[in-house]
Amino acid sequence: MQIPYFFAGDSAFALSENLMKPYTGDFPKGTPQRIFNYRLSRGRRIVENAFGISSAVFRVLRKPMLLEPAKAEWVIMTVILLHNYLRKHSPNIYTPLGTLDYEVNGNLTEGSWRNEGDMTSMVPIRNIPRRPTNYCTKVRDEIANYFINNGALEWQDQYA
Repeated sequence: MQIPYFFAGDSAFALSENLMKPYTGDFPKGTPQRIFNYRLSRGRRIVENAFGISSAVFRVLRKPMLLEPAKAEWVIMTVILLHNYLRKHSPNIYTPLGTLDYEVNGNLTEGSWRNEGDMTSMVPIRNIPRRPTNYCTKVRDEIANYFINNGALEWQDQYA
């Protein structure tokens, strides 16, 4: 099965071909579902850190942009470029120690960017339950199996 590109979502989103979400429920340690949920949440945390830091510095990201899509794209691409430049050339100033979320022995410590200002101007996403197609479920199962076979990481069983 060829795995499509996908976004990493959380339980607020419906499982779809291009959006993977965690399995619902608690699973025993070492099961494919638990490892999938752990690996998906680690990936999603990278995105949350990047967006959180960017929105703390570039406040234009904190509220809806009242721009034409082409202009909004320019703003976003500029923010991404500046974010990457600052991470590479001024990491001690742009992201000092403690800014990013980090994990020690499976315990997550949230980064200081999470305490930055109020983002209440964003409209929360409603959780709309929707039954996924069999194809979407098979894609997620295939990824979960990959994570415990060819794509396994030697340390994942310690934490998942």
